[in-house]
Amino acid sequence: MDRVLVLGQGGREHALAWKLAQSPQVERVFCAPGNPGTAHEPKVQNLHLASDDHTGLVEAVHRLAISLVVIGPEAPLVAGVADRLRRAGVAVFGPNADGARLEGSKLYAKAFMARHGLPTAAYGRFTELDAARAFLRQQDLPIVVKADGLASGKGVVVASSRSEAEQAVDKFLRQGPILIESFLEGEEASYIAIVADGQVLGLAGSQDHKRLLDRDQGPNTGGMGAYSPAPVLDPHMAERVRREIMVPAARGLMAEGISYRGFLYAGLMIGRDGPRILEFNCRLGDPETQPLMLRLRSDLYPLLLAAARGEPLPPQIQWDPRTALCVVLAAAGYPDAPRTGDAIHLPAALPADSKIFQAGTCERDGTTYTQGGRVLGVTVLGADVAAAQRRAYDIVQQISWPGMQFRRDIGWRARA
Repeated sequence: MDRVLVLGQGGREHALAWKLAQSPQVERVFCAPGNPGTAHEPKVQNLHLASDDHTGLVEAVHRLAISLVVIGPEAPLVAGVADRLRRAGVAVFGPNADGARLEGSKLYAKAFMARHGLPTAAYGRFTELDAARAFLRQQDLPIVVKADGLASGKGVVVASSRSEAEQAVDKFLRQGPILIESFLEGEEASYIAIVADGQVLGLAGSQDHKRLLDRDQGPNTGGMGAYSPAPVLDPHMAERVRREIMVPAARGLMAEGISYRGFLYAGLMIGRDGPRILEFNCRLGDPETQPLMLRLRSDLYPLLLAAARGEPLPPQIQWDPRTALCVVLAAAGYPDAPRTGDAIHLPAALPADSKIFQAGTCERDGTTYTQGGRVLGVTVLGADVAAAQRRAYDIVQQISWPGMQFRRDIGWRARA
């Protein structure tokens, strides 16, 4: 029996730990540091270990006889945690620092796309305010302004006015270089694949909801909900994305001497001209992970272990044909200034084929409190999107804390 360590503490990591613990090959899943949700899962144990404690992490992996480390969030990947573990002889699912630059630097990712002929928006790179403003004056609206580095999903502004664009430029330039991109028309979708040294094994399609408010209004967030499958990413389009984007990207990484073993996420805009890349991420999307793990019928552990070892991947993955849908419940003040410390009222029991994944939570004396922006992800299976919506929002109505925020239209595009 094997032991797995999941690095991270969000809803994505809760969903991964929950799914990995179901494997008959896995004796125990450790989470570092985990959250109150992972602490109460069968076969799962939290470790009081920070993701930036590289020395402590290597020591714990050897002491606990860990067979596989799965790195959830982007920050430790960009920081090179996978490199450190691999040098210590540990099997790791998650790209090394070179591969993680696809998410760690939007400028690097754009240059990579250009080198390998991958479809994306036209853009300009800027480090000075006057040059950026001069460029803005020549562009059509809306326009997209992006911070170069990691921003937890909040480093992008889609500006519909020049004043909004200039405000975003002023704000992001204080942090470093920026990109100004042309706006792409279409519908967003997420295509995520397991990549192992040029091999590409696609997951089911999904669609995230980035904006805070219904009908995709309000500021960008890390994600207010997701569902799978996404009609816009039907089998024909999914195969086109795999062939035109994911396989060339995986081969491009190999051609540049990068051994990439982990999830590769392509945030897409699918329009009349086909799929174009909005961004690459070097890990599973959150909240897309939650519905994907609920739909996944294949054993996740051998898939990730084979990829981590660079072994052959199976030709396909088995999925529940039903729709899975996740509604994110966020703290008061999210995304700008989330309030913490509010006591959460949770339902005593959940119906079948539903799960509450915890993210920004803590626990004291048996009570769960808010401790982050995105607090919980209510995730369900339903016969279709409409049924999944009804089931999810029935559960949402049983949960409360002061100032709780959530969207009431997750999955709306599939019903429009």
